[in-house]
Amino acid sequence: MGLLDSLKAKLAPAKDKVSDLAQQHGDKVEQGLEKAAKMVDEKTKGKYSDKIESGTGKAKEAIDRLAHKDGTDGPKDDGPATGGPTDGGATPPPAA
Repeated sequence: MGLLDSLKAKLAPAKDKVSDLAQQHGDKVEQGLEKAAKMVDEKTKGKYSDKIESGTGKAKEAIDRLAHKDGTDGPKDDGPATGGPTDGGATPPPAA
């Protein structure tokens, strides 16, 4: 057994524990991310809004992957983007 295989075997219980915690408390973590992002955006007076939204979206996707909410290890797909709070903060294009 190689070093990497040995390390993976030792870390498997920790990964399972993190996954369980993400499943149980993922909503609370996401609410905390939103609250922190809003506060930082206000403190920076919107100067870094796009970066804050991007980072928040990536953090939420990571939580979802840890919790295995979508059944895969890939990015979560909530269906069509609606411009609502579950789309990672994306803003729909203006109407023509």
